[in-house]
Amino acid sequence: MNYTTFAQLYDQLMDPEIYESWLEYFKQRVSPNSGMVLDLGCGAGALTMQLKKAGFQMEGLDLSDEMLSLASERMSRSNVFFPVYQADMTDLNGLGQYAVVVSTLDSLCYLANFAELGKVFREVYAHLKEHGKFLFDVHSVYQMEKVFPDYMYNYQDQNEAFLWHSYPTDVSYGIEHELTFFIKDQATKNYQRLTEHHYERTYPLANYIDLLKEVGFKKVEVKADFGRSSVKNDSTRWFFCCDK
Repeated sequence: MNYTTFAQLYDQLMDPEIYESWLEYFKQRVSPNSGMVLDLGCGAGALTMQLKKAGFQMEGLDLSDEMLSLASERMSRSNVFFPVYQADMTDLNGLGQYAVVVSTLDSLCYLANFAELGKVFREVYAHLKEHGKFLFDVHSVYQMEKVFPDYMYNYQDQNEAFLWHSYPTDVSYGIEHELTFFIKDQATKNYQRLTEHHYERTYPLANYIDLLKEVGFKKVEVKADFGRSSVKNDSTRWFFCCDK
């Protein structure tokens, strides 16, 4: 079983309500006539597609060619198209200027360290037009320290099972996710096993705000619960809206 299969399963298991909530958060802060939007770390293009259907001008970027292949399939099925690029988000050289850059579902938490995060912030700032916006979410410190350690989630149906187990690491505010899939082979009725390890990390909220202002963003709004509430000590995810 190859990573393409893993990407397909991962895409299928994502809760559609997450994309709907992100769409509403985005629409409350960005107008469809604002200009071109770059979805940074677009994955299989689920949110990119919803934003496109909502009237936004969209482009997508992701490092995984498997995920971008799924995005192309999604476009073909829907007969709705937008450009996608395979690239590392720490180097946006060759891309144009955007009215808005968006990065969702803790894509930025997959960066290796704070230096890489700074590179991304600077690249985004450089590729935003004046008065452009940068919207993104990340896991909170509370999520990493209190929720994720030893977190477990299991799912199964007649053809597959999915096991998710999270472990603390020796890196501050870091976590390792072990994702295991058991896929039924319809010919042999046996199950194939596929395991992936994902590493994420976050930083104190003040570190994000200080870095964004150091890069040059004039205004940084931070909310919780898809913008529905203010940040609290037990907020699990932070949502940023930054103005250039």
